Amino acid sequence: MYRSFAALLGVLAVAATLGASSPGAAAGGSLKHLLPSSIAQAGVLHVASDISYAPVEFYAPGTHDVKGLDYDIATAMGKKLGVRFDFINTTFDGIIPALLSHRFDIVFSAMNDTPEREKRIDFIDYFLAGSGVLVRKGNPEHVASLADLCGKTADAEQGTAQVTFLQEQSKRCVAEHKKAINVLAFATDTDALEQLKLGRSSAHVADYPVASYDARMEGGGRLFEVAGKQFAVAAYGIGVRKEDRQLRDALQAALKAVIADGEYDRILTKWGLEEGALRTAPISAGGRYH
Repeated sequence: MYRSFAALLGVLAVAATLGASSPGAAAGGSLKHLLPSSIAQAGVLHVASDISYAPVEFYAPGTHDVKGLDYDIATAMGKKLGVRFDFINTTFDGIIPALLSHRFDIVFSAMNDTPEREKRIDFIDYFLAGSGVLVRKGNPEHVASLADLCGKTADAEQGTAQVTFLQEQSKRCVAEHKKAINVLAFATDTDALEQLKLGRSSAHVADYPVASYDARMEGGGRLFEVAGKQFAVAAYGIGVRKEDRQLRDALQAALKAVIADGEYDRILTKWGLEEGALRTAPISAGGRYH
């Protein structure tokens, strides 16, 4: 999730304590010996995740069963490491503070690896995604890019870089003697999208895979469409405290193993996200993509 670093310095807010563990972690995972002994013995990794971002991580309708790209990759990694990944729902703008205060072991939440965040934590990069603009079906307001939102209302999830993109574009609108963008920011992407559904905004701005998924799924594909092309492509990374190098390196080894045996590609294909494949699992390499 292309979310702004500044918002991550806010107060921790846990949206729900209900979590979900990745199933099927083999007790004797082939890479278990790489883990810190405390985690290997516990058999579980506590994962901070904002579980409201389909198709990357979300609850199956009417349940607390976690689904999505991140969850499936974590499950596959868990089998290699012989541990469960226990996803715990957490509001995004508090995730890094929660990690640094040892409330969780890692972050797995469509988090973009940015140079600013790398000052705080390490990342194992695993996917590439840009941002997209979602509009009502038929694009009645003729929006092709952020520049077309001058004088209009747009929504996004609080703490995300999409909010920053909109604010920066609004300044450009004013500089060009046009009206500013009225930017609506909400605690979850679901709440933000609701504004477009209700006609309170002209566009919803989110990670491109999320915008594309919403266009396909909401109202059976009859409500929305993605306007224009994705922009600001960046890497998603698994977040780890800088002092936890052994854990970081074990996670990288597991991800590389999942990539090597073809499971990574199978997972991306399942979610229609093949174009975002990043098959090298680099450490804190987000700067390459900015």
